Amino acid sequence: MSDQKNLFITIGLSAAILLGFHFFYEAPRQRALQEAKARQEAAQALAAPPAPGAAPTGAPGAVASGGVADALRDRATVLGEGQRITIRTPRLAGSLNLRGGRFDDLSLQDYRETVDKSSPAVTLLSPSGAPGAFFAEYGWTANGAAVPGPTTEWQAADQGDLTPEHPITLRWDNGQGLTFERTVAVDANYMFSITQKVTNNGAAAVTLYPYARIARASHPTLVGSYMLHEGPIGLMDGTLKEISYKDVAGETSKSFDTKGGWLGITDKYWLVSLVPDQAKSLTAHVTHQEKGDLYQTDYAEPSVTLEAGQSTESSERLFAGAKEMKLLDSYQDDQHIPLFNRAIDFGHLWFLTMPFSLALDFFGRLLGNFGLGIMLFTICLRTLMFPLAQKQFRSAAKMKKLQPQVEAIRKRAGDDKQKASIEMMALYKKEGANPMTGCLPVLIQMPIFWSLYKVLSVTIEMRHAPFFGWIHDLSAPDPTSLFNLFGLLPFAPPAFLHLGVWPILLGGTMFLLQKMTPTPGMDPTQQKVMMTMPLVFTWMMGSLPAGLVIYYVWSNLFSVTQQYVLMRRMGVKPT
Repeated sequence: MSDQKNLFITIGLSAAILLGFHFFYEAPRQRALQEAKARQEAAQALAAPPAPGAAPTGAPGAVASGGVADALRDRATVLGEGQRITIRTPRLAGSLNLRGGRFDDLSLQDYRETVDKSSPAVTLLSPSGAPGAFFAEYGWTANGAAVPGPTTEWQAADQGDLTPEHPITLRWDNGQGLTFERTVAVDANYMFSITQKVTNNGAAAVTLYPYARIARASHPTLVGSYMLHEGPIGLMDGTLKEISYKDVAGETSKSFDTKGGWLGITDKYWLVSLVPDQAKSLTAHVTHQEKGDLYQTDYAEPSVTLEAGQSTESSERLFAGAKEMKLLDSYQDDQHIPLFNRAIDFGHLWFLTMPFSLALDFFGRLLGNFGLGIMLFTICLRTLMFPLAQKQFRSAAKMKKLQPQVEAIRKRAGDDKQKASIEMMALYKKEGANPMTGCLPVLIQMPIFWSLYKVLSVTIEMRHAPFFGWIHDLSAPDPTSLFNLFGLLPFAPPAFLHLGVWPILLGGTMFLLQKMTPTPGMDPTQQKVMMTMPLVFTWMMGSLPAGLVIYYVWSNLFSVTQQYVLMRRMGVKPT
């Protein structure tokens, strides 16, 4: 009767775990996604005034005016309202706005909105006045002198498109003796180089305050949940700063003094970042304006005083593209941008996750399928860890061999658990078995497996990467569901009932592995509790990316095979 009571308690606790996961994790996550979408739609419906930025050091006022336009229109309509220079590279398409000289129209040609290859390319930057405005700009403020601003009409000094082979130069004269010249170049990937020159042809000295900023009207729906950072990010004085949208919500601002570094806004897979001259000392800001829901990252350079007849020149860069590990590494090494690859959120175990990412990318390209790359990498990883796994499995096999004697001790001891424990310890000592021997390898493997879990959650290579059969996107959950008979019934189950084929396979391999692994020291009721864990994990993994589930299934199969072979060699029945 006592065992039955405990079993009912166990079933109740398991149900509580399942329901708790839904109500305290999955349901709040879905609500957050809906609220973020509603907030973004509401922001798009508002008429937002010009957005003030953080004031540069010594400047009399805000960084810039002209954030989000007074009335929102269709993106294509806004793009057709002014003069633009076409941006055309192997990986980017868009245009440079001659009004304000803004980078506000950019699409990533290698990445699509959905798994359908005919779907539109991912839109990264959008102009002020259109839904989801997201742009970057460079400029100056000054004491009394007219300087170019968001509404300034620059003149193109060159004909043709902005391409890797053809930079573009923009010019503007304030009519008071100051001439501004901006040359924009772009490489074959995602890095723009901006060279600015100001000449004072007037009779009096002028003090200028250079700045650069990235502005975004309303943050997007966050897709990374707890696994990665999305929002303002930067390297300030050698320290990586990850600032969430919540950290600056409600007219909050943060300031940092830094020499060089970089500063921008990151999504799960994309990054827009200002990269200043690494030799300059700057004041960086992260701000939020509630009216219009505008987020901004910017930096202010030290003031520059131009005497009559003098000129000044500066060079800066702007990254706008996909967070590809090898590409960020190359910018970090070749262009000396410190810790630029840390824009990918590899977490505290980055010394493991970064090489794991490179290895997965290598295997995926080698085999022509990222899913196969995951499987090959798993084999390599498990092979390297074979000595640890062998020690764990030998311990498990020895404990399995002693299991009949352990059960006999429990029966003799009855309800006297202390007596049973003493006799079992004596048995383990006599046979040279240590129940804790198998724990150390598991503890050592935990950070390795967590790092791989992190890599598979943040790596862009898995985005829209197909596997085989019904898995068309390794970064999305298995689309099938047990509760509509895997598509045979014409309805879509709710999210908390989503349970696909691969999560079910995961549960099966976990159950098999559990049956092969003894649980020393556990009474029958505790063992029944443990038997519910594959069900719990099966359900929890149903909403995770298919690539992660495939990894765990393959890893479990590898463990089952290892343990089966070892137990047969030791004369132990595997199950």
